[in-house]
Amino acid sequence: MLRDELRQILEKGLRDVEADWTVPAAIINDPEMHDAERERVFGKSWVFLAHESEIPERGDYVVRYISEDQFIVCRDEDGEIRGHLNSCRHRGMQVCRAEMGNTSHFRCPYHGWTYNNKGSLVGVPAGREAYGNKLDKSLWQLKPVPKLGTYKGLIFGCLDPEAQSLDDYLGDMKFYLDLVLDRSDAGLEVVGAPQRWVVDANWKLGADNFIGDAYHTMMTHRSMVELGLAPPDPKFALYGEHVHTENGHGLGIIGPPPGIPLPEFLGMPENIVEQLQRRLSPEQVEVFRPVAFIHGTVFPNLSIGNFLMSKDHVSPPTSFLTLRLWHPLGPDKMEIMSFFLVEKEAPDWYKEESYQAYVRTFGISGAFEQDDAENWRSITRVLGAQYAKTMELNYQMGRGVYEPDPDWPGPGKAFPMDYAEANQRNFMEYWMQLMVTDPPAHTGNGNGKVPDAAAAEALTRAEA
Repeated sequence: MLRDELRQILEKGLRDVEADWTVPAAIINDPEMHDAERERVFGKSWVFLAHESEIPERGDYVVRYISEDQFIVCRDEDGEIRGHLNSCRHRGMQVCRAEMGNTSHFRCPYHGWTYNNKGSLVGVPAGREAYGNKLDKSLWQLKPVPKLGTYKGLIFGCLDPEAQSLDDYLGDMKFYLDLVLDRSDAGLEVVGAPQRWVVDANWKLGADNFIGDAYHTMMTHRSMVELGLAPPDPKFALYGEHVHTENGHGLGIIGPPPGIPLPEFLGMPENIVEQLQRRLSPEQVEVFRPVAFIHGTVFPNLSIGNFLMSKDHVSPPTSFLTLRLWHPLGPDKMEIMSFFLVEKEAPDWYKEESYQAYVRTFGISGAFEQDDAENWRSITRVLGAQYAKTMELNYQMGRGVYEPDPDWPGPGKAFPMDYAEANQRNFMEYWMQLMVTDPPAHTGNGNGKVPDAAAAEALTRAEA
Protein backbone atom coordinates (compact mmCIF):
# COMPACT_ATOMS: atom_id res chain seq x y z
CA MET A 1 0.00 0.00 0.00
CA LEU A 2 1.12 3.54 -0.73
CA ARG A 3 1.96 5.68 2.24
CA ASP A 4 -0.72 8.34 2.75
CA GLU A 5 1.69 11.18 1.96
CA LEU A 6 2.68 9.64 -1.38
CA ARG A 7 -0.92 8.92 -2.27
CA GLN A 8 -1.89 12.51 -1.53
CA ILE A 9 0.92 13.80 -3.76
CA LEU A 10 -0.15 11.55 -6.63
CA GLU A 11 -3.87 12.19 -6.29
CA LYS A 12 -3.24 15.93 -6.25
CA GLY A 13 -0.93 15.45 -9.23
CA LEU A 14 -3.73 13.75 -11.15
CA ARG A 15 -6.06 16.66 -10.48
CA ASP A 16 -3.38 19.21 -11.37
CA VAL A 17 -2.20 17.57 -14.58
CA GLU A 18 -5.75 17.72 -15.92
CA ALA A 19 -6.81 21.10 -14.54
CA ASP A 20 -3.59 23.14 -14.35
CA TRP A 21 -1.30 21.12 -16.63
CA THR A 22 1.34 20.71 -13.92
CA VAL A 23 3.14 17.64 -12.54
CA PRO A 24 4.57 17.18 -9.01
CA ALA A 25 8.36 17.31 -8.96
CA ALA A 26 8.35 14.62 -6.26
CA ILE A 27 7.73 11.87 -8.81
CA ILE A 28 11.23 12.18 -10.32
CA ASN A 29 13.71 11.24 -7.58
CA ASP A 30 12.08 9.70 -4.54
CA PRO A 31 13.06 6.23 -3.22
CA GLU A 32 9.53 5.37 -2.08
CA MET A 33 8.05 6.39 -5.43
CA HIS A 34 10.61 4.18 -7.13
CA ASP A 35 9.76 1.21 -4.92
CA ALA A 36 6.07 1.64 -5.69
CA GLU A 37 6.53 2.00 -9.44
CA ARG A 38 8.46 -1.27 -9.65
CA GLU A 39 5.24 -3.08 -8.74
CA ARG A 40 2.56 -0.71 -9.95
CA VAL A 41 4.06 0.44 -13.26
CA PHE A 42 6.62 -2.14 -14.35
CA GLY A 43 4.66 -4.95 -12.73
CA LYS A 44 1.59 -4.16 -14.83
CA SER A 45 2.93 -2.86 -18.16
CA TRP A 46 4.22 -4.58 -21.26
CA VAL A 47 7.98 -3.94 -21.27
CA PHE A 48 10.29 -4.26 -24.29
CA LEU A 49 12.84 -7.05 -23.91
CA ALA A 50 14.56 -7.68 -27.24
CA HIS A 51 14.26 -7.76 -31.01
CA GLU A 52 13.73 -11.10 -32.75
CA SER A 53 16.81 -10.54 -34.92
CA GLU A 54 18.96 -10.68 -31.76
CA ILE A 55 18.07 -14.36 -31.34
CA PRO A 56 17.72 -15.63 -34.92
CA GLU A 57 18.92 -19.21 -34.37
CA ARG A 58 17.77 -22.00 -32.09
CA GLY A 59 19.67 -21.77 -28.81
CA ASP A 60 20.36 -18.02 -29.13
CA TYR A 61 19.69 -15.98 -26.00
CA VAL A 62 20.08 -12.52 -24.47
CA VAL A 63 19.61 -11.45 -20.84
CA ARG A 64 17.21 -8.54 -20.31
CA TYR A 65 15.23 -6.86 -17.54
CA ILE A 66 11.78 -5.82 -16.39
CA SER A 67 12.67 -3.31 -13.68
CA GLU A 68 15.02 -5.32 -11.44
CA ASP A 69 13.87 -8.78 -12.53
CA GLN A 70 16.33 -10.46 -14.88
CA PHE A 71 15.15 -12.72 -17.71
CA ILE A 72 16.73 -15.02 -20.26
CA VAL A 73 15.05 -14.31 -23.61
CA CYS A 74 15.85 -17.20 -25.92
CA ARG A 75 14.82 -19.19 -28.96
CA ASP A 76 14.40 -22.80 -27.85
CA GLU A 77 15.27 -25.97 -29.72
CA ASP A 78 11.90 -25.88 -31.51
CA GLY A 79 12.39 -22.28 -32.61
CA GLU A 80 9.88 -20.83 -30.13
CA ILE A 81 10.70 -17.57 -28.33
CA ARG A 82 10.68 -17.94 -24.56
CA GLY A 83 11.44 -15.86 -21.49
CA HIS A 84 12.71 -17.39 -18.23
CA LEU A 85 13.51 -15.74 -14.92
CA ASN A 86 17.29 -16.00 -14.61
CA SER A 87 17.16 -17.69 -11.23
CA CYS A 88 17.67 -21.32 -10.22
CA ARG A 89 14.69 -22.89 -8.45
CA HIS A 90 16.99 -24.43 -5.81
CA ARG A 91 18.61 -21.37 -4.18
CA GLY A 92 17.94 -18.59 -6.64
CA MET A 93 21.40 -18.39 -8.22
CA GLN A 94 21.72 -16.97 -11.74
CA VAL A 95 21.76 -19.88 -14.16
CA CYS A 96 22.97 -17.72 -17.05
CA ARG A 97 26.05 -15.60 -16.34
CA ALA A 98 26.65 -14.23 -19.85
CA GLU A 99 24.66 -11.40 -21.46
CA MET A 100 24.21 -13.23 -24.77
CA GLY A 101 25.20 -16.42 -26.51
CA ASN A 102 23.94 -19.75 -27.80
CA THR A 103 23.28 -22.86 -25.74
CA SER A 104 20.87 -25.72 -25.40
CA HIS A 105 21.10 -25.79 -21.59
CA PHE A 106 21.68 -23.50 -18.61
CA ARG A 107 23.55 -24.98 -15.64
CA CYS A 108 23.51 -23.34 -12.22
CA PRO A 109 27.11 -22.86 -11.04
CA TYR A 110 26.11 -23.24 -7.37
CA HIS A 111 24.76 -26.82 -7.18
CA GLY A 112 24.59 -27.82 -10.82
CA TRP A 113 20.85 -27.94 -11.43
CA THR A 114 20.50 -27.93 -15.21
CA TYR A 115 17.68 -26.59 -17.38
CA ASN A 116 17.12 -26.87 -21.13
CA ASN A 117 16.30 -23.75 -23.11
CA LYS A 118 12.60 -24.54 -22.83
CA GLY A 119 13.01 -23.94 -19.11
CA SER A 120 12.56 -27.56 -18.00
CA LEU A 121 14.70 -28.94 -15.18
CA VAL A 122 16.52 -31.87 -16.77
CA GLY A 123 19.48 -32.53 -14.48
CA VAL A 124 20.03 -32.68 -10.71
CA PRO A 125 23.46 -33.87 -9.49
CA ALA A 126 23.34 -36.81 -7.08
CA GLY A 127 19.62 -37.12 -7.65
CA ARG A 128 19.51 -40.69 -6.37
CA GLU A 129 21.65 -40.10 -3.29
CA ALA A 130 20.30 -36.68 -2.30
CA TYR A 131 16.65 -37.00 -3.32
CA GLY A 132 16.10 -40.73 -3.66
CA ASN A 133 15.13 -40.11 -7.26
CA LYS A 134 11.86 -38.69 -5.90
CA LEU A 135 12.29 -35.04 -6.88
CA ASP A 136 9.55 -34.21 -9.39
CA LYS A 137 11.52 -32.15 -11.91
CA SER A 138 8.37 -31.09 -13.73
CA LEU A 139 7.44 -28.93 -10.73
CA TRP A 140 10.75 -27.05 -10.67
CA GLN A 141 11.20 -25.57 -14.13
CA LEU A 142 12.50 -22.02 -14.55
CA LYS A 143 9.79 -19.48 -13.87
CA PRO A 144 8.53 -18.12 -17.19
CA VAL A 145 7.63 -14.52 -17.98
CA PRO A 146 3.88 -14.56 -17.14
CA LYS A 147 2.99 -13.05 -20.53
CA LEU A 148 5.23 -12.86 -23.59
CA GLY A 149 4.30 -11.31 -26.91
CA THR A 150 5.78 -9.94 -30.13
CA TYR A 151 4.88 -7.14 -32.50
CA LYS A 152 6.66 -6.66 -35.83
CA GLY A 153 9.87 -8.14 -34.43
CA LEU A 154 9.74 -6.49 -30.98
CA ILE A 155 9.56 -8.90 -28.03
CA PHE A 156 7.69 -7.69 -24.95
CA GLY A 157 7.08 -9.25 -21.56
CA CYS A 158 4.52 -8.52 -18.84
CA LEU A 159 4.62 -9.66 -15.21
CA ASP A 160 0.83 -9.45 -14.80
CA PRO A 161 -0.81 -12.72 -15.90
CA GLU A 162 -4.17 -10.92 -16.06
CA ALA A 163 -2.94 -8.09 -18.30
CA GLN A 164 -4.62 -7.23 -21.56
CA SER A 165 -3.02 -8.58 -24.72
CA LEU A 166 0.02 -6.85 -26.18
CA ASP A 167 -2.04 -6.01 -29.26
CA ASP A 168 -4.63 -4.17 -27.16
CA TYR A 169 -1.96 -2.54 -24.99
CA LEU A 170 -0.24 -1.00 -28.02
CA GLY A 171 -3.60 0.00 -29.47
CA ASP A 172 -3.48 2.94 -31.89
CA MET A 173 0.27 3.28 -31.38
CA LYS A 174 0.65 0.36 -33.81
CA PHE A 175 -0.27 2.69 -36.69
CA TYR A 176 2.86 4.71 -35.92
CA LEU A 177 5.10 1.80 -34.96
CA ASP A 178 4.52 0.38 -38.42
CA LEU A 179 6.11 3.49 -39.92
CA VAL A 180 9.47 2.31 -38.58
CA LEU A 181 8.97 -1.43 -38.06
CA ASP A 182 7.11 -2.55 -41.20
CA ARG A 183 8.75 -0.81 -44.14
CA SER A 184 10.31 -3.77 -45.90
CA ASP A 185 9.52 -7.37 -46.78
CA ALA A 186 12.53 -8.83 -44.96
CA GLY A 187 12.14 -6.56 -41.95
CA LEU A 188 14.70 -5.02 -39.63
CA GLU A 189 17.81 -6.36 -37.97
CA VAL A 190 19.68 -5.20 -34.89
CA VAL A 191 23.32 -4.60 -35.86
CA GLY A 192 25.75 -5.64 -33.14
CA ALA A 193 25.08 -5.72 -29.42
CA PRO A 194 23.22 -2.73 -27.99
CA GLN A 195 25.39 0.04 -26.62
CA ARG A 196 24.95 0.33 -22.85
CA TRP A 197 25.87 2.99 -20.33
CA VAL A 198 24.75 4.20 -16.92
CA VAL A 199 23.53 7.73 -16.24
CA ASP A 200 22.80 9.19 -12.81
CA ALA A 201 19.28 10.15 -13.83
CA ASN A 202 15.70 8.97 -13.38
CA TRP A 203 14.44 6.80 -16.24
CA LYS A 204 11.27 8.86 -16.74
CA LEU A 205 13.33 11.80 -17.99
CA GLY A 206 14.51 9.81 -21.00
CA ALA A 207 10.98 8.59 -21.71
CA ASP A 208 9.62 12.14 -21.31
CA ASN A 209 12.26 13.59 -23.62
CA PHE A 210 11.59 11.17 -26.47
CA ILE A 211 7.80 11.09 -26.20
CA GLY A 212 7.30 14.74 -27.02
CA ASP A 213 10.07 17.16 -26.11
CA ALA A 214 10.94 18.75 -29.44
CA TYR A 215 11.23 22.10 -27.63
CA HIS A 216 14.60 21.33 -26.04
CA THR A 217 16.38 21.00 -29.38
CA MET A 218 16.42 24.79 -29.87
CA MET A 219 18.57 25.32 -26.75
CA THR A 220 20.13 22.00 -25.77
CA HIS A 221 21.20 21.04 -29.30
CA ARG A 222 21.85 24.53 -30.65
CA SER A 223 25.51 23.64 -31.15
CA MET A 224 24.45 20.85 -33.52
CA VAL A 225 22.72 23.44 -35.70
CA GLU A 226 25.81 25.64 -35.66
CA LEU A 227 28.05 22.68 -36.54
CA GLY A 228 25.85 21.65 -39.47
CA LEU A 229 24.73 18.34 -37.97
CA ALA A 230 21.08 19.48 -37.86
CA PRO A 231 18.96 21.71 -40.13
CA PRO A 232 20.08 25.36 -40.09
CA ASP A 233 16.82 26.61 -38.57
CA PRO A 234 17.22 26.40 -34.74
CA LYS A 235 13.45 25.82 -34.51
CA PHE A 236 13.64 22.85 -36.89
CA ALA A 237 11.76 20.58 -34.45
CA LEU A 238 8.75 22.91 -34.33
CA TYR A 239 7.37 21.90 -37.72
CA GLY A 240 5.51 18.68 -37.15
CA GLU A 241 2.69 16.80 -35.48
CA HIS A 242 2.45 15.94 -31.78
CA VAL A 243 0.41 12.77 -31.23
CA HIS A 244 -0.56 10.59 -28.27
CA THR A 245 -2.68 7.46 -27.89
CA GLU A 246 -4.08 5.32 -25.10
CA ASN A 247 -1.98 3.73 -22.32
CA GLY A 248 0.51 6.60 -22.15
CA HIS A 249 2.09 6.18 -25.60
CA GLY A 250 3.04 9.12 -27.83
CA LEU A 251 5.34 10.50 -30.50
CA GLY A 252 6.38 13.53 -32.52
CA ILE A 253 6.49 13.47 -36.31
CA ILE A 254 8.59 16.32 -37.69
CA GLY A 255 8.85 17.48 -41.30
CA PRO A 256 11.43 19.75 -42.95
CA PRO A 257 11.56 23.41 -41.87
CA PRO A 258 10.06 25.86 -44.40
CA GLY A 259 12.41 26.58 -47.28
CA ILE A 260 14.79 23.74 -46.41
CA PRO A 261 14.31 20.90 -48.91
CA LEU A 262 14.84 17.40 -47.59
CA PRO A 263 14.25 14.07 -49.36
CA GLU A 264 10.95 12.25 -48.93
CA PHE A 265 10.64 9.13 -46.78
CA LEU A 266 13.71 10.04 -44.71
CA GLY A 267 15.89 9.65 -47.80
CA MET A 268 15.68 5.87 -47.58
CA PRO A 269 17.04 3.70 -50.43
CA GLU A 270 14.79 3.28 -53.47
CA ASN A 271 14.18 -0.42 -52.91
CA ILE A 272 12.94 0.23 -49.37
CA VAL A 273 10.77 3.17 -50.49
CA GLU A 274 9.12 0.95 -53.09
CA GLN A 275 8.37 -1.70 -50.50
CA LEU A 276 7.07 0.65 -47.81
CA GLN A 277 4.63 2.28 -50.25
CA ARG A 278 3.25 -1.17 -50.93
CA ARG A 279 3.21 -2.39 -47.32
CA LEU A 280 1.85 0.67 -45.51
CA SER A 281 -1.70 1.98 -45.78
CA PRO A 282 -2.39 5.13 -47.84
CA GLU A 283 -2.83 7.07 -44.58
CA GLN A 284 0.51 5.82 -43.25
CA VAL A 285 2.27 6.71 -46.50
CA GLU A 286 0.75 10.20 -46.30
CA VAL A 287 2.07 10.62 -42.77
CA PHE A 288 5.51 9.20 -43.52
CA ARG A 289 6.26 10.87 -46.86
CA PRO A 290 7.39 14.31 -45.53
CA VAL A 291 9.06 13.01 -42.36
CA ALA A 292 12.51 14.14 -41.31
CA PHE A 293 12.42 13.06 -37.65
CA ILE A 294 10.31 10.66 -35.60
CA HIS A 295 10.68 10.53 -31.82
CA GLY A 296 8.36 8.61 -29.50
CA THR A 297 7.89 6.42 -26.46
CA VAL A 298 5.95 3.21 -25.93
CA PHE A 299 4.95 3.34 -22.27
CA PRO A 300 6.73 2.84 -20.01
CA ASN A 301 10.38 2.77 -21.10
CA LEU A 302 10.86 1.99 -24.82
CA SER A 303 11.69 4.97 -27.01
CA ILE A 304 12.15 5.27 -30.76
CA GLY A 305 14.29 7.68 -32.74
CA ASN A 306 14.19 7.69 -36.54
CA PHE A 307 16.21 10.71 -37.62
CA LEU A 308 17.62 12.23 -40.80
CA MET A 309 21.00 13.68 -39.78
CA SER A 310 24.51 14.25 -41.04
CA LYS A 311 27.41 12.30 -39.62
CA ASP A 312 29.61 15.40 -39.97
CA HIS A 313 29.44 18.95 -41.26
CA VAL A 314 30.37 18.08 -44.85
CA SER A 315 28.31 14.91 -45.47
CA PRO A 316 24.71 14.82 -46.69
CA PRO A 317 22.14 13.67 -44.10
CA THR A 318 21.38 9.97 -43.77
CA SER A 319 18.51 8.46 -41.80
CA PHE A 320 19.01 5.99 -38.98
CA LEU A 321 16.77 4.09 -36.57
CA THR A 322 17.52 3.59 -32.88
CA LEU A 323 15.52 2.01 -30.09
CA ARG A 324 16.14 3.20 -26.53
CA LEU A 325 15.47 1.24 -23.36
CA TRP A 326 15.51 3.31 -20.15
CA HIS A 327 16.22 0.59 -17.60
CA PRO A 328 15.76 1.88 -14.02
CA LEU A 329 18.50 1.02 -11.54
CA GLY A 330 17.06 3.20 -8.78
CA PRO A 331 15.27 6.52 -8.35
CA ASP A 332 18.39 8.40 -9.46
CA LYS A 333 20.10 6.00 -11.85
CA MET A 334 19.31 4.23 -15.11
CA GLU A 335 21.06 2.06 -17.63
CA ILE A 336 20.48 3.16 -21.21
CA MET A 337 20.42 0.42 -23.83
CA SER A 338 20.71 1.82 -27.35
CA PHE A 339 19.93 -0.41 -30.35
CA PHE A 340 20.83 0.38 -33.95
CA LEU A 341 18.49 -1.18 -36.49
CA VAL A 342 18.41 -1.17 -40.27
CA GLU A 343 16.41 -2.88 -43.01
CA LYS A 344 17.95 -6.23 -43.90
CA GLU A 345 17.46 -5.54 -47.62
CA ALA A 346 19.02 -2.06 -47.58
CA PRO A 347 22.16 -1.60 -49.72
CA ASP A 348 25.48 -1.97 -47.94
CA TRP A 349 26.42 1.68 -48.56
CA TYR A 350 23.26 2.83 -46.81
CA LYS A 351 23.79 0.49 -43.85
CA GLU A 352 27.29 1.88 -43.33
CA GLU A 353 26.29 5.55 -43.69
CA SER A 354 23.28 5.02 -41.43
CA TYR A 355 25.43 3.42 -38.76
CA GLN A 356 28.00 6.22 -38.92
CA ALA A 357 25.28 8.85 -38.54
CA TYR A 358 23.86 6.98 -35.52
CA VAL A 359 27.21 6.50 -33.76
CA ARG A 360 28.28 10.11 -34.15
CA THR A 361 25.00 11.63 -32.99
CA PHE A 362 23.06 9.26 -30.72
CA GLY A 363 25.60 6.56 -29.87
CA ILE A 364 27.16 6.38 -26.41
CA SER A 365 29.58 9.21 -27.24
CA GLY A 366 27.34 10.93 -29.78
CA ALA A 367 27.07 14.70 -29.74
CA PHE A 368 23.30 14.77 -29.12
CA GLU A 369 23.54 12.05 -26.48
CA GLN A 370 26.02 13.98 -24.36
CA ASP A 371 23.80 17.07 -24.39
CA ASP A 372 20.75 15.17 -23.13
CA ALA A 373 22.49 13.14 -20.44
CA GLU A 374 23.87 16.22 -18.73
CA ASN A 375 20.38 17.74 -18.50
CA TRP A 376 18.85 14.59 -17.05
CA ARG A 377 21.62 14.19 -14.46
CA SER A 378 21.21 17.76 -13.30
CA ILE A 379 17.41 17.51 -13.05
CA THR A 380 17.61 14.29 -11.03
CA ARG A 381 20.20 15.71 -8.65
CA VAL A 382 18.22 18.90 -8.01
CA LEU A 383 14.82 17.23 -7.60
CA GLY A 384 16.17 14.72 -5.09
CA ALA A 385 16.44 17.48 -2.47
CA GLN A 386 13.76 17.98 0.17
CA TYR A 387 12.44 21.45 -0.67
CA ALA A 388 12.67 20.90 -4.44
CA LYS A 389 10.20 18.03 -4.16
CA THR A 390 7.46 20.49 -3.14
CA MET A 391 7.51 22.17 -6.58
CA GLU A 392 5.11 21.66 -9.42
CA LEU A 393 6.63 21.33 -12.89
CA ASN A 394 5.10 23.26 -15.79
CA TYR A 395 3.55 21.12 -18.55
CA GLN A 396 1.47 23.92 -20.10
CA MET A 397 3.08 24.26 -23.51
CA GLY A 398 0.44 24.73 -26.19
CA ARG A 399 -2.26 25.83 -23.77
CA GLY A 400 -4.44 28.39 -25.53
CA VAL A 401 -2.16 28.32 -28.58
CA TYR A 402 -3.71 25.60 -30.71
CA GLU A 403 -6.42 22.94 -30.71
CA PRO A 404 -6.29 19.29 -31.81
CA ASP A 405 -5.74 18.86 -35.54
CA PRO A 406 -9.06 17.77 -37.16
CA ASP A 407 -7.39 16.89 -40.47
CA TRP A 408 -4.71 14.52 -39.16
CA PRO A 409 -5.06 11.21 -41.07
CA GLY A 410 -3.78 8.98 -38.27
CA PRO A 411 -5.35 7.79 -35.01
CA GLY A 412 -4.85 9.29 -31.57
CA LYS A 413 -5.04 12.90 -30.46
CA ALA A 414 -2.84 15.08 -32.67
CA PHE A 415 -1.71 18.71 -32.43
CA PRO A 416 -0.40 20.68 -35.45
CA MET A 417 3.08 21.49 -34.13
CA ASP A 418 5.66 19.59 -32.11
CA TYR A 419 6.30 22.35 -29.59
CA ALA A 420 3.68 20.91 -27.23
CA GLU A 421 3.45 18.86 -24.04
CA ALA A 422 0.22 16.95 -24.48
CA ASN A 423 2.17 13.72 -24.96
CA GLN A 424 4.10 14.25 -21.74
CA ARG A 425 0.92 14.98 -19.80
CA ASN A 426 -0.67 11.85 -21.22
CA PHE A 427 2.38 9.81 -20.15
CA MET A 428 2.51 11.28 -16.63
CA GLU A 429 -1.23 10.99 -16.14
CA TYR A 430 -1.21 7.31 -17.03
CA TRP A 431 1.84 6.73 -14.81
CA MET A 432 0.10 8.38 -11.85
CA GLN A 433 -3.13 6.47 -12.49
CA LEU A 434 -1.23 3.19 -12.31
CA MET A 435 0.52 4.35 -9.15
CA VAL A 436 -2.67 5.16 -7.22
CA THR A 437 -4.92 2.34 -8.41
CA ASP A 438 -5.33 -0.54 -5.89
CA PRO A 439 -4.85 -3.05 -7.39
CA PRO A 440 -3.49 -1.48 -10.57
CA ALA A 441 -5.89 -1.88 -13.48
CA HIS A 442 -4.57 -3.32 -16.72
CA THR A 443 -5.86 -0.99 -19.39
CA GLY A 444 -6.57 2.62 -20.26
CA ASN A 445 -9.56 4.37 -21.74
CA GLY A 446 -7.77 6.23 -24.52
CA ASN A 447 -7.23 9.40 -22.53
CA GLY A 448 -4.20 8.34 -20.53
CA LYS A 449 -6.46 7.21 -17.68
CA VAL A 450 -7.01 3.87 -15.99
CA PRO A 451 -10.72 3.02 -15.56
CA ASP A 452 -12.13 2.52 -12.10
CA ALA A 453 -12.49 -0.96 -10.62
CA ALA A 454 -16.11 -1.41 -11.74
CA ALA A 455 -15.28 -0.43 -15.32
CA ALA A 456 -12.26 -2.72 -15.34
CA GLU A 457 -14.38 -5.62 -14.07
CA ALA A 458 -16.99 -4.98 -16.75
CA LEU A 459 -14.28 -4.88 -19.41
CA THR A 460 -12.86 -8.17 -18.16
CA ARG A 461 -16.29 -9.82 -18.38
CA ALA A 462 -16.78 -8.47 -21.89
CA GLU A 463 -13.39 -9.78 -23.00
CA ALA A 464 -14.18 -13.18 -21.53
